[in-house]
Amino acid sequence: MSRKYPHPERRPAVITGASSGIGAETAKVLAAAGHPVALGARRVGVLEEIAAAIRAEGGEAVAHALDVSDDGSVADFAAKATADLGDIEVVVSNAALVAPGATIEVSSERFAREIDLNLVGAHRVARAFVPAMVGRRRGDIVFVSSDVAVRARPFMSAYSAGKWGLEGMVSALQMELEGTGVRASIIRPGPTWSGMGADWDADEAAFVLDQWVRFGLARHPHFLKARAHADAIATIVGAPRGVHLSLLDVNPEAPVEEKP
Repeated sequence: MSRKYPHPERRPAVITGASSGIGAETAKVLAAAGHPVALGARRVGVLEEIAAAIRAEGGEAVAHALDVSDDGSVADFAAKATADLGDIEVVVSNAALVAPGATIEVSSERFAREIDLNLVGAHRVARAFVPAMVGRRRGDIVFVSSDVAVRARPFMSAYSAGKWGLEGMVSALQMELEGTGVRASIIRPGPTWSGMGADWDADEAAFVLDQWVRFGLARHPHFLKARAHADAIATIVGAPRGVHLSLLDVNPEAPVEEKP
């Protein structure tokens, strides 16, 4: 830990999209590491169950409704999380939406809805929390991106566009925050088993996966578990001040081949 710029002993964290997958695992991992956590998502009942499980393990956790596509909801969540836990030191912007469909067939309304949640939603979260961090001259905000930001996937064009845009926004933000003591970071998950896509039609999901293979985007069958990304996020925010892990690209390792 930097002697000149130490982390405070208490570092409350908020996690958006915390009702499943990477968000839920991140809440558990950060709580186990000693962070008081505020969980946000639309499925409040599920959030309450996760928060209760964290408290049962000795952690400090609260849960509140959050829709990152709504300015008022984001502001209300930020106010409640701060009232519950104190100044927020860590933000994990994880909420996302993805649905399958050909670019020229999905409606522009649906396309815009995905962009709004995946990109503008992340901006709403940053606007709600980062100015206070800048005022305190410290803090971490981690944006959960996707490997589609560098390897677009067919029949997921809105999601790909949103994540490309997200990484562009965060790259600009990193430069703007230089010298403020606030670290903006990106974690870029590769193929992962998570709650996203669980509501897809089975035939549509199989078709999309076949297209990944067709275009060389699935070189092997291994997928990561969400916990791998939660651990990576904990590493980012746990880095000593003065060290900025600006981008972590986390991918599943291919199966180990037997020697001939």
